[in-house]
Order: sequence, then C-alpha cells, then structure tokens
Amino acid sequence: MSSKTKIVVLRMKEIIYTAIFAGLGLLLIALLFIMFRPGKEAAETAAQASPVYVPGVYSVPLTLGGQEVNVEVCVDADRITSVSCTPLSEAVETMYPLLEPAAADLSAQLAGAQSLENLTWPEGSQYTSRALAAAAKQALQKAAVLQD
Repeated sequence: MSSKTKIVVLRMKEIIYTAIFAGLGLLLIALLFIMFRPGKEAAETAAQASPVYVPGVYSVPLTLGGQEVNVEVCVDADRITSVSCTPLSEAVETMYPLLEPAAADLSAQLAGAQSLENLTWPEGSQYTSRALAAAAKQALQKAAVLQD
C-alpha cells in the first residue's frame, strides 16, 4: 500500500479572494477592449473629415419694418467664417442702429464656436440678435451638405 495520497486543504477564504480577483481581471480586460477598440476612432475621424457645408456665401432675407435686409453667411467646407447684413441703407441704419453691432457680435461668436448652440445675447440687443441668429440658421441649413 504505497499509494501516495495527498490531501489538499483549501480554505474558503482563499477561494473567494481568487474568484474576486479573477472577476476583476476579466472586467478590466473587457473595459480596456471597449475603450480602445479601433473602430471607434476610425468612425470619429471619418465624420470629422467629411465636409459639413458647401463653401460659399448664403443669403436669407430679413424683413425689418418695411425694409428688407439680406443676412449673408460665409462658410468654408468645415467652418463658418462670417455673418453680415447687406445692403444696409441709411434708413435701415437709422431705424435699427443695433443691427450692425449685433451682426458683428454674432459673427464673432459663430466663428469661434462653430455652432448656433449656447450663444449669448447682449443685453441691449437681444431681439435683434435672435432675429439675426434665426436668419443665420436658415442660411446654414441651405449651406449644409446633404448626408446620404
């Protein structure tokens, strides 16, 4: 009877710790796989590389009282360059003195943020700025590249 039987004693505490660490290791590997998968970056760079606008100058009429002013938005393929009001006759400049400063402020904000979201309105020309932003939004819809 020379069979060498070995008795292995495992403590329940060691088994639980091993199972917890193995589970955490699998969770870490799964998180790393999800975070660093290559398909995510390729989709983001492809979306950024595609043009957003058709380059050009887009105009939308804005009626102020009895006068009509064109709000012109200049865009490149991927960004908004400027917003302006043309033609500003003396009658329009006299009746709406806040129009030109509001257009300059809107142009600066759009050139910086590249979005119509979260714009701030000057205290004295909120309504003028909102009217210009609505016209600029229509012009940007004209300029947008149609996505298939």
